[in-house]
Amino acid sequence: MRLILYSKPGCHLCEGLQEKLEKIVETRNFASLQLEVRNITTHEDWFQAYQYEVPVLFLANRQEDAENAQEKEQLIPRPSPRATVQQLEQMLRKYV
Repeated sequence: MRLILYSKPGCHLCEGLQEKLEKIVETRNFASLQLEVRNITTHEDWFQAYQYEVPVLFLANRQEDAENAQEKEQLIPRPSPRATVQQLEQMLRKYV
């Protein structure tokens, strides 16, 4: 599973959330979880979709069946910027 964080340079909310997510992924009990940070300024469709919404967080889960494999992305509600690493971890457990 992957966490996908849509972000943009200079966004302090994005940077704060990214730091907390990195701590969770690196040091917590989410061994199978990876963090992917997507800079919305590098893709026009991302920019159009999220320019006023960043940070935006999705959980991507790969689903396979006999015929094909696809990845399903689930939007995760934006946590409070004041949320601690522990609070963010508790919230993520509801989705993982």
